[in-house]
Amino acid sequence: MKKNKMIIGSTMIMMAIGLAACGKSNSASETSNNGTTKPINWMASAEITTLDPSKIVDAETSNTALNAEQGLLTYGDKGKLENGIAKSYDVSKDGKTYTFHLRDNAKWSDGSKVTANDFVYGIQRTVNPKTAAQNTYDFDHIVNYEAVSKGQMSYKKLGVSAPNDKTVVFKLSNPQPYFKYLVAGTDFLPQKQSFVESKGSKYGTNSENQIYDGPFKVTGWTGTNDAWMLEKNDNYWDAKSTKLEKIKINVEKDANTAYNEYQSGQLDEMMLADKEQVKHYKGTPEFHQLASARNNYLEFNEDRIPAFKNVNIRKALSMVVNRDQFVNDVMGDGSFPAKGLVSTGMMSRNGVDFADAAYVKDAATYNKKKALYYWNKGMKEIGKKSLTFNILFDDTSEGKSITEFLQSSAFSQLPGLKVTATNIPTKARLSRQIAYDYDATVTGWSTTYPDPISFLQLLTSTYPYNFARWKNAEYDKYVNAASTTDANNSAKRWDDMVKAEKILMNDQGAVPFYQSSEPQVVKTNIKNVTHSATGLEWNFSKAYVEK
Repeated sequence: MKKNKMIIGSTMIMMAIGLAACGKSNSASETSNNGTTKPINWMASAEITTLDPSKIVDAETSNTALNAEQGLLTYGDKGKLENGIAKSYDVSKDGKTYTFHLRDNAKWSDGSKVTANDFVYGIQRTVNPKTAAQNTYDFDHIVNYEAVSKGQMSYKKLGVSAPNDKTVVFKLSNPQPYFKYLVAGTDFLPQKQSFVESKGSKYGTNSENQIYDGPFKVTGWTGTNDAWMLEKNDNYWDAKSTKLEKIKINVEKDANTAYNEYQSGQLDEMMLADKEQVKHYKGTPEFHQLASARNNYLEFNEDRIPAFKNVNIRKALSMVVNRDQFVNDVMGDGSFPAKGLVSTGMMSRNGVDFADAAYVKDAATYNKKKALYYWNKGMKEIGKKSLTFNILFDDTSEGKSITEFLQSSAFSQLPGLKVTATNIPTKARLSRQIAYDYDATVTGWSTTYPDPISFLQLLTSTYPYNFARWKNAEYDKYVNAASTTDANNSAKRWDDMVKAEKILMNDQGAVPFYQSSEPQVVKTNIKNVTHSATGLEWNFSKAYVEK
């Protein structure tokens, strides 16, 4: 689930961050500190899961991949889309045909040319059932997608083509206002067919088994380790603009360890994890308060635990969560209670934020009295006096604090309920979520494009990331209308999405939890690392160290 940060009230903002290069004491930092060759040490919260673009589903992997690989479009200054491997593109008047024209000097890291067929092959490979990709839904507006996805038509019949080496054409079945944002994401990255086939099952499983067309190359990733490097790609078409030679990415799961490493100069950047850390740095030049487009929520697997099919049980589990207490006492970092599935600041109409327009107060507000009422009613309806389930989340310091709060401060208030927790590495957690191997889970979503539909489609009946396994035909109808028949009518589309969110919240198909707001510290002499609300979270392509 791809995670991106944003400034509240804005759909997409980039900000230049100042950092410093205090080298980490290991082999990756042994080069001279001349502002270019010595790596900066950047914090990541989770491991890379894969470097195969067809299989990327999480935020940390996306961020690394989009610094090393580039699509037809990319995220540039001030959060706006820029031409990437495409030097230009055209859109037909009916909004159903996109034609991209590639640069003559775009190359892979091995020196070979990036061609239009690399894009066509990459997309076809992703929708090929043999690839078992999770993100094929991003192609759902491309002609023939439905038939391809159902196995009724060859994946080679998908509406993307390369009439020549420098032109990629997409044919859409319906207009899609946010299609250009999808094109900038990992799902649309090019893949060199001869390289993919030469690597076979090893493709993308470590940094050596991948080829790169972006500003950097990934090095030092074995497929399981917690640190890797981004090294300058000299064959990148705009390599002259890339100033940094190396960035070392370090996975830091323990907040205290990261804090100590930042203070000692082993890390140049970190996300602060608690109130005390924020208090120490707030007001200093190194401190930055980053709100986030990421909304975090709880999902209860109705196929695993039949009791979760009861709407009153679901309502009780939501109402017993004191979100204000959680964000103030546990997080203390500026995060705030989520109003629904769609994050605040994603879209507005006539001055009204979508999250406010679709707000269902009871679905996102603590009320112990009502929680007990719905709990007792629901338990009576299912004929049980007790219920036990396990909640799954990450093994980070934050992840453990979240599950502990839910166990001890929230769900413990419901009589007869016993909740255990399983905290595991992000990669393992994602695998279990995708396999629906859990009772309940904490999850989150932050879109790669600034549109509520990215959140709303998650809970449609057949969507692969519908971890609750919740189903509602009316909800599906409105989400579908917003994506098809009403796609070019902004007023109807808005109403469709508002209605869908209200249906979801009134039926408590998911439990809104909190919207992230992440405090960050960065040393002050590294400049022009840009931060984006959607798509590429951290862009190092124009960064440099101030001497």
